[in-house]
Amino acid sequence: MKRIFTNGSFDVIHSGHLTLLEHARSLGDCLHVAIDSDARIASRKGASRPFHSQQSRAHLLSSIRWVDSVSIFNSDSELEETIKAYAPDVMVVGSDWRGLPIVGGHLVKRIEYFERIPGYSTTAVLASYVSRLSETIYE
Repeated sequence: MKRIFTNGSFDVIHSGHLTLLEHARSLGDCLHVAIDSDARIASRKGASRPFHSQQSRAHLLSSIRWVDSVSIFNSDSELEETIKAYAPDVMVVGSDWRGLPIVGGHLVKRIEYFERIPGYSTTAVLASYVSRLSETIYE
């Protein structure tokens, strides 16, 4: 059985996330997704994030057909422990991580870089929502 692993915030699920998850699952027999805890996202992206709670994000991801299991991590060491326990054959990471240190990368047989889809970052999607909402309110 070939195990695939990916991780991230997955704060506001969008088409880019779905394409990543579908691609990741196509590489093997089962896909585990580890998500950043609420506290970890807030410390990295600011007090207004995450938009959705970790329980909500985990539930949503669990319902996606390409995802076989989901876990939540709060630190790099917890992420590494999750990777060790799952023992993936392939870790899928965004192409923006190419050339950068990848937490737990040394624990997997292969790292696969997924090319980001322009315009589909959670930050861009949220900015678009806010912009549209502002236009509606002030019309």
